[in-house]
Amino acid sequence: MVSIKNDKLKIAVKNIGAELCEISSLKHNTQFMWDANPSVWGSFAPNLFPIIGALKNNIYNFEGNTYTLPKHGFIRHNKAITLIEHTENSLTFALIYNTDTLKIYPFKFEFQITFKLIDNNIKVQHTIKNSDDKTIYFSLGGHPAFKCPVFEGETYEDYYLEFEQPETSKIHLIDMSNGMISDDTKLMLNNSNILRLTHELFEADALIFKDLKSRKVTLKSKTRGTILSVSYPDFNYLGIWAKPTGNYVCIEPWLGIADAVNTNQDFKTKEGIIALPKNEIFKASYTIEIDNTHLV
Repeated sequence: MVSIKNDKLKIAVKNIGAELCEISSLKHNTQFMWDANPSVWGSFAPNLFPIIGALKNNIYNFEGNTYTLPKHGFIRHNKAITLIEHTENSLTFALIYNTDTLKIYPFKFEFQITFKLIDNNIKVQHTIKNSDDKTIYFSLGGHPAFKCPVFEGETYEDYYLEFEQPETSKIHLIDMSNGMISDDTKLMLNNSNILRLTHELFEADALIFKDLKSRKVTLKSKTRGTILSVSYPDFNYLGIWAKPTGNYVCIEPWLGIADAVNTNQDFKTKEGIIALPKNEIFKASYTIEIDNTHLV
């Protein structure tokens, strides 16, 4: 684990998987990240690449060959990721393609992720470099889990998410038997920007939004006001998730989505897939902002 800090915040990142595992205020030592209790859900903030969610039967097809990838790809839990730059206010990790990745993902690439601490913000910057002589295909996303409730004396139901503008949006339901996106939808926001948090909200898995206008979501407490926000201008899908028994909420910006039940499993035409031509570089970032009220 490696950490950086400024006059307001300390952040830490696990070397394995380059996983953000701590955001804490220096003055009060308030913790904003979930503690990854293994009896509930043993992760902090997995990085999702080159897929989001699950593949149908864990396989995909590319140019006549079939490959297997685990749920959310191979960055999370990956011990081959290395810290390539450590400055006073940033950490950059990288994974370069290798013989192991080529067996399950037939593309030459470099994955970089930078965590930059700027005042009361943590900017998470992804950079994908195409090192191949052909177009590469991938999805990309974040999965940060925030402590909820943050302060003693509060309950989970004291918390809610506020979108930056009113939304009328359906969620796309997951088939619980296989983790695929079903054809079923459910109206979740009806000209509203408020999503009240309850443990029961996640009994049918993640809330998956495809059509939000908002590119910022704020976690708020009825008693403490704004806690933090996640801004994701580069991402067009959003997942909201927690284990029903977990005192946390994941705000997940995605470029891509799990396979649909009726997918043909062709990687090139997978929903949300990004095509990056040879020699090109792709960048996308999201920012976590901790409200200053809790830092002074």
